[in-house]
Amino acid sequence: MKQSPEQRKLLEQTALKYHQSIGLAEGYLTSRGLSLQDVEQFKLGVVEEPIVGHEAYRGRLSIPYITSAGVVDIRFRSIDSTEPKYLGIPGATTHLYNVNAYFQATDWICLCEGEIDTITLTKLGYPTLGVPGVKNIKAHHYRILSDFDRIYVFADGDQAGRDFAKEMARRIAGVIQINIPEGEDVNSLFSSNNHHIITERIEVAA
Repeated sequence: MKQSPEQRKLLEQTALKYHQSIGLAEGYLTSRGLSLQDVEQFKLGVVEEPIVGHEAYRGRLSIPYITSAGVVDIRFRSIDSTEPKYLGIPGATTHLYNVNAYFQATDWICLCEGEIDTITLTKLGYPTLGVPGVKNIKAHHYRILSDFDRIYVFADGDQAGRDFAKEMARRIAGVIQINIPEGEDVNSLFSSNNHHIITERIEVAA
C-alpha cells in the first residue's frame, strides 16, 4: 500500500526519536561485534518511549528501512530473550533492506537474510542488500536483483539458509551461493573474529 506524505513523515520522526536512544543497545551491539559508530548510517534506535501504538515494541531495537525517499518502514528486533525475535508494523509493505547499496554497487552485489548480517557485510566493505525473512521476498525484488551480473547469496548454516540460496538461484541468473559453516551466520562469524572465512569464500567464488 502506497504511503501518504503524512505517513512517511511520521515514520521519519519516529525513527529519529528512537535513534536518540541507541546508546541503550550498546551492549547488545558489542556482543554482535558492532559499535555505535558502525550502525550510525543505518539510524538504528531503541524504543525507550514508544509513540502511541508502538507500546508492544518497548525495549526493542528499531531498524528503519531507509530509501532515497526517506524511511519507508521500521522493524523491531528483540535485544534480549524476548520472543518473537522480530515484530513489524501491521500492514507494512515488505522492502529490501539497505537499498542504497543498489546504487553503490557495480556489476555485483551481496544478498543475505536479516538486517544485522547486512550491516555486518557492509562494515566489511561489501555492497549488501538484506531480505527481512526468506518468506518475505517479493516478485519485484527478483527484478531488482536481476540488474546485477553476480549476486553473492549468503546462506546461513542451516537448512532454511540453504533453501533460501537455492530458491534465489532458481529465480535469478548469476547467483553465487556462499555457504556459511553449519550453525553459523555472517554476524556470528564476524563477532567471533572468523570474518576471514567470509572474505575467503567471496574471493574463491569471484
